[in-house]
Amino acid sequence: MVEVFGEAPFSPENKDAAIHYDEEQQKLNVYFASERSATVYKYISAEEHSFTIIAYPTPEIGAQFEEIFAETVKVNTLDYKKYQTIQQRLIDVLDGAERVHIVGCGDNHPDLTVASRQLEDPAKQTAFENCVADVNIPVGEVFTSPVLTGTNGVLHVTEVFLNGLQYRNLEVVFKDGMIDSYSCTNFDSEEKNRKYIKDNVLMHHETLPMGEFAIGTNTTAYRMARRYQIQEKMPILIAEKTGPHFAVGDTCYSREEEIERKNPDGKSIVAKENEVSVLRSEDPSKAYFNCHTDITIPYNELGAITAVYPDGSTADIIRDGLFRVEGTEELNGPLLEQ
Repeated sequence: MVEVFGEAPFSPENKDAAIHYDEEQQKLNVYFASERSATVYKYISAEEHSFTIIAYPTPEIGAQFEEIFAETVKVNTLDYKKYQTIQQRLIDVLDGAERVHIVGCGDNHPDLTVASRQLEDPAKQTAFENCVADVNIPVGEVFTSPVLTGTNGVLHVTEVFLNGLQYRNLEVVFKDGMIDSYSCTNFDSEEKNRKYIKDNVLMHHETLPMGEFAIGTNTTAYRMARRYQIQEKMPILIAEKTGPHFAVGDTCYSREEEIERKNPDGKSIVAKENEVSVLRSEDPSKAYFNCHTDITIPYNELGAITAVYPDGSTADIIRDGLFRVEGTEELNGPLLEQ
């Protein structure tokens, strides 16, 4: 599938005259989405089909369209073998960690601890997928399905665009991996801000789990967005690769948990479910939410991403906006060009 980007983002106003679902209709809509998804996966086996997505800008992106298009081609055709090797260095440090601690800097104040899957056989297993652009292009992330118990804290980003909508000072508080509270500063009342998030991020659910924790490595894409000041126009396909991101909703392996997946190094990916999706054998309606929204923190708003091991020792993945793992230094080149 080919996607396009370049349109000006949309920051809505609440209007009483706008058509909207009442509470009962919202519940029906959520139920319909769940039943539809279950039907699709029943008749279309995930083991028998796949997909690839790529995105390019349209002239609406502005006067520098041709330059941005050429730069996007570069981003979309980066050497995946090189990234595969670099990302494996990150995974080698992340595997074995009990948790990962994320803090921000400047006006951005996330302080979040993400619990990580412990490996029974580290020689054959991994908790993070080495994403090398075989399904979604461009290359550039390692990701996992976090353990919900022990995942706590505040996710905050000063500005983010999700599904074409702008959020200012989006803050989401997690308690044992589930959304406990949320807010933003788009509107002049807390009630309107909460409704905006519930309708468009939580998709009318009362709460959602953290379905994914990822570290984006595509610093070339980040540099492109900053150079041409098009951060707000970047599609999530590319934007999610430009910093750590946290998805609320289902995991990346939703309804495909039983399919064996391996990284290029041959290790089996074992972090494919959480305490919610494991309920699928009892009641699928409690296991799946039929939504998955990535919230990305840009590198320049990061204080640190630190792996914390069971013995209390630590290792920085990112510190002061730069990658610190040996063998990942090449990722810092585009960041230092800012």
